[in-house]
Amino acid sequence: MISILITGAASGIGAATAKKLASKDVSLTLTTKSNLEGLKSVTQFAENKGAKVSYVCGDLSEEKFLEELVNLARNSTGNIDQFISNAGYADKKEFGAFNNDDLNRSVQTMAISFSEIINLCVEDFKKSSCGRIVVISSFVNKSIGLNNKIFPITAAAKGALEALTKTLSFQLAKDNVTVNAISPGYTKKDGNHSALSQDEWDAIINKIPLSRLAIPEDIANLTKFLLSNEASYITGQVIRVDGGLSLL
Repeated sequence: MISILITGAASGIGAATAKKLASKDVSLTLTTKSNLEGLKSVTQFAENKGAKVSYVCGDLSEEKFLEELVNLARNSTGNIDQFISNAGYADKKEFGAFNNDDLNRSVQTMAISFSEIINLCVEDFKKSSCGRIVVISSFVNKSIGLNNKIFPITAAAKGALEALTKTLSFQLAKDNVTVNAISPGYTKKDGNHSALSQDEWDAIINKIPLSRLAIPEDIANLTKFLLSNEASYITGQVIRVDGGLSLL
C-alpha cells in the first residue's frame, strides 16, 4: 500500500487529486487549515473507492501541527512514500497594500511549511521504492502583469517553492526519489476561494489560447502521472499546465 500525504486537500486541486488517486492500494493522509466539511466529503469519496484515509485540520505554520501531521501519515503504513504540497492561496495585494505579516504568512504557508515537512520525513522518501514529491506552484511568479494583475506575495512564495523543488530534486536523485512542480495557469475555483471577480475571470478566459480556465482535474491528471512509475525519469522540472498562457 502506498502512503500519500496531501496538503490543501479539502477543495480545488488538492481535492481533485485525492479523488483521482483513491484506490484500494492507497493510504491517503489529507489536511487543510479549517475546511473540515470539505475534508470529510473528499474522505468519503476516497473511502468509497477503497482507499484508507486519515484527515486532520490544522495550521501549517505551527511546528507542532506539522509533526502531528507527519506522524499521522507515517502511522498509516509505517512510512510516507509520496507527498503532494498543495497548500496555498492567491493574494493580489500590491506594494503599499501588503505588509511584512502578509508576506511572511504567504512564505510560511507555502514554502517554509513545505521545507519543514520534507525535513521531517525525508528519510521516509529515501526508504520508499516509489518515492515521489509533487509541488503545486503557480504562473504568478512567471507571467508577471498578465491581464494587468500582479500577486507579489504569492509570487515570492511560489518562487521560493520552485527553488526548493529543484534543489531537493538534485539532493534526492541519488536515492531514486523524484521531485517536480506543476505550474497551473488560471484554474477554476470553488465559489468562495477566488481572488478575482467574475468580470476579471471573463477577461482572462478571452486571453487564454485554449479559451477556457483549467479545471482542478487537469492538474490532478498530471500529478497522478508524476507519482507513477511511468514518470520515474522525470525530476527537477516545473511543468506548466496553463492552456497556452505561457505562450503570450
